[in-house]
Amino acid sequence: MSLHYTVPTALEYFAALVTPRDAAVPLLETAACIAQIEHPQLDVQQVLADVDALQARLARRLPHDAGALQRLRALNHFFYGELAFAGNPNDYYAPGNSYLHTVLHTRRGIPISLAVLWLELAQGLGLNAAGVSFPGHFLVKVRVAGGQVVLDPLTGQSLSQDALIERLALLHGQPASGAAAPSLTLYLQPATARDIVARMLRNLKEVFRAADDWPLLLQVQQRLVLLLPEAWAEWRDKGLAHAQLDEAQQAMADLQLYLDNAHGAADTAAVAELLRVLRQR
Repeated sequence: MSLHYTVPTALEYFAALVTPRDAAVPLLETAACIAQIEHPQLDVQQVLADVDALQARLARRLPHDAGALQRLRALNHFFYGELAFAGNPNDYYAPGNSYLHTVLHTRRGIPISLAVLWLELAQGLGLNAAGVSFPGHFLVKVRVAGGQVVLDPLTGQSLSQDALIERLALLHGQPASGAAAPSLTLYLQPATARDIVARMLRNLKEVFRAADDWPLLLQVQQRLVLLLPEAWAEWRDKGLAHAQLDEAQQAMADLQLYLDNAHGAADTAAVAELLRVLRQR
């Protein structure tokens, strides 16, 4: 008797990693397979193996009884010094900055893609590290004796409380001191793996939308609704991408789902009008 195996598509692979909704998402593997949007034949397991090899190199350099600060310093020296990971200011909005296999090759990325790799190495060293969905710039943090250290994943630089408050104040147009100064507590909560993958996808969403690349934008939206099935605005945007690609049936289904669930949204009248036009066609 012959056995037949069906190789999952890139989208099916992603779906298997992020469903059901209450399941834990494997951050590194899920983030790595985002690149299959443009590189469907990418060997994600090789990406994981490449990171494991870096982890093994780093772990050999530390004694087993190394403290958290010693491990953190060794990680940053290895990641930013020896391997020279950094931002990519000359081509910041290139999609490859969000693709982990590309970031591993070029050693250049954006805060969140660098953070995913850094976090994998940090957690492999036994550090209590987490991502932070800080507004405008993804951060990482590590628990150490007596508190926590918050770092910029572009540089590994630690950020003081005053520096973080100043960043928030600039974003919100508030003073950096006094009664109106923003509070950091809410903004330094650890991000879940699902949150991190969603932010990576939304970064790509803006890149492809700016380029009017509707086929790739649709692939992003297909993943976002799998990851966040009750984020109704993502269903709306998936429907809009289908409409741009003249895929009326799929567009109507997604837009109707949005209208059925996005009660009170400001754009429901406009979406309903688009749905009416699509049905007339």
